[in-house]
Amino acid sequence: MLHRKSLSWLVISQAIMLGAAATVAIAQPPEIPESSARVPADHSGRESAPAGSPSSARPSESLLQSIDNAALRQLVSEVLERNPDIARARQQAAAVAARAPQVRALPDPVAAWTLFVLPVETRVGAQRLSASIRQKFPWFGKLALKEQAALYAAAAAEANVETIRLDMLTDARRLAYELSFLAAQEGIVKAERGILDRFEQAAQARYSAGTGLQQESVRIQAQITRVDTRLLEISERRASLLAALNALRDRPSDEPVAAVPLPEPQEPVFDRGGLLNDARARRPELAAAAAKIAAAGTLAELAEKNFRPDVTFGVSYTAVERRDDAAGRANPPASNGDDILALTGSLNLPVWRHKLKAGVEEAQASRWAAEEGERRILAAIERSIGDLTARMPLLFDHWQLLETVLRVQAREALRSAETAYTTGRLNAVDLLDAEVVLFEVRIATARTRTDLAVAQVELERAVAGPSQESRDDDR
Repeated sequence: MLHRKSLSWLVISQAIMLGAAATVAIAQPPEIPESSARVPADHSGRESAPAGSPSSARPSESLLQSIDNAALRQLVSEVLERNPDIARARQQAAAVAARAPQVRALPDPVAAWTLFVLPVETRVGAQRLSASIRQKFPWFGKLALKEQAALYAAAAAEANVETIRLDMLTDARRLAYELSFLAAQEGIVKAERGILDRFEQAAQARYSAGTGLQQESVRIQAQITRVDTRLLEISERRASLLAALNALRDRPSDEPVAAVPLPEPQEPVFDRGGLLNDARARRPELAAAAAKIAAAGTLAELAEKNFRPDVTFGVSYTAVERRDDAAGRANPPASNGDDILALTGSLNLPVWRHKLKAGVEEAQASRWAAEEGERRILAAIERSIGDLTARMPLLFDHWQLLETVLRVQAREALRSAETAYTTGRLNAVDLLDAEVVLFEVRIATARTRTDLAVAQVELERAVAGPSQESRDDDR
């Protein structure tokens, strides 16, 4: 049976272990229910902005507030609030942000106890029980570097959220404008069908009067069938675009969307240098790239510090029984039954230099890759702005030519052809040719106007700012 003192020290050691466990438990954060482990959100469902950085400063919010049409602004706002990709990126950013306090903390202390079932007999008595606790301390600056790298990663993840918001905002506006074009195209096609119905009546009248051929009526009917086919194609295209837009706002695919008018075309005049400067200052992709470069540099510094050892300190306590054998009672030794208190220390030996050098090389390569990624983004921004600023004036000139010249000419040509056909001076083929020209001009006008509006949206995405801020005021 155990000596009474051993039993006492057993109780004491158990108390030490329970105290250490309680200390560790207290140091841990309380468990967060899954339902509340989300980023705080405001009443609109959007993520609350950190203190000192109002949401209005974000490029996506600036673009949202710059939309004049209420229906389009409401549609885009719904996309930003409900889009699953944005929600997923937001939660991923929250997960990355939660890494910093984890890597900044010291490793968990290690508590241990040993009960000697077969006591270790020593000169001063039998060792019955031992308890210890150890704490590892990484080399100076390692934890701070890990925390800094995690904070940079969190900044990159937050910038990625803004990038996705800008992409979804741009896609929603583009789809809304494409639906507007389909509505305009449908109206033009239906107007053309009305014209063809009038032509068919005139052809039937000429045939009944013996001044025309039945073939003329057949040709016009074939053109009517082509128009009806065009209307079906428009309906198919509308269903596809509507499904894509509803997917962005997490709604049923066939849920109707309020009509959005196309903006009135305006002559675009740009300051390309100013646009590039604005893009460099606003684009979240560049902010994410800068954060990744900084994180890679921090990890490279951490890899250099891995050549330094980590230190572990500890304390142990061993309970020793007094000797109760005949020799011990007859001649008790000095320090008989005295317990043992020991301080321990250790350090790891970073002797595998090839492994540590490979870690440094990996960190350096990651930093170079991040720098090349930033360079690629800058090249893409310059290419996009250069393309749009060169193409938009051409689109405006194209629209102006169609609207003010070709459309008027085509309409007059159709009126003359219709008059000549009615009086028998023109056949159905020439009449249909004149009608097709006007039809194609009207469709091309609507298409060019839509392309100009979409290009403006893409330019605002490239600059990450409203169009009125990106234009040259000295034009």
